[in-house]
Amino acid sequence: MPSHPTTTLYIKNMVCPRCIKVVREEFTRLGLDVRSVVLGEVVVGGTAESLPTDTIRRVLEDNGFELIEDKRVKTIEKVKHAVLKLAQNDYEKSPIRLKDSEFIAKEVGLEYHYLTTLFSSVENITIEQYLILQKIEHVKELLKYNELSLSEISYRMGYSSVAHVSNQFKKVTGMTPSEFKKLGGSHRHHLDHVGMKH
Repeated sequence: MPSHPTTTLYIKNMVCPRCIKVVREEFTRLGLDVRSVVLGEVVVGGTAESLPTDTIRRVLEDNGFELIEDKRVKTIEKVKHAVLKLAQNDYEKSPIRLKDSEFIAKEVGLEYHYLTTLFSSVENITIEQYLILQKIEHVKELLKYNELSLSEISYRMGYSSVAHVSNQFKKVTGMTPSEFKKLGGSHRHHLDHVGMKH
């Protein structure tokens, strides 16, 4: 049996489960044969040439997304999604045994040295700094829910100690986790804006 061609489209600003739902609905509405939708990418039936690229681009932009057609930018988006997985992983339930750099290289399928050079040159921030920012955003989220103590948060997120997470938090936000909680946790950023050049 001949295998039917599929095309993978890479999409910028997909950072949450709601984004997946929106993109799936929009692509289905366009009559596309949607095979799978995950953060940052959609697989559709058909060759790249047969797709209504302009329509897809316009629909994505209407919803705050962006079709990525530059190979380097596609790679950077893959790095960001790998970083998100690391930052939001529950190490209590499913510990990641690899070092961060190994995990990212494995997820993206390219050497870490190349990735870190590319990422820094385009984003003006290192992958390590970006990961710290994403982790702190996740800490803020967990603090805001007020269901876990700081020691539980530090354990869940794979930090070596409460002191480590506190120090990193203060360095990034300028306040301690308890000061942040007193403020009612109103200083969160959208995840797709974290680490953006200001």
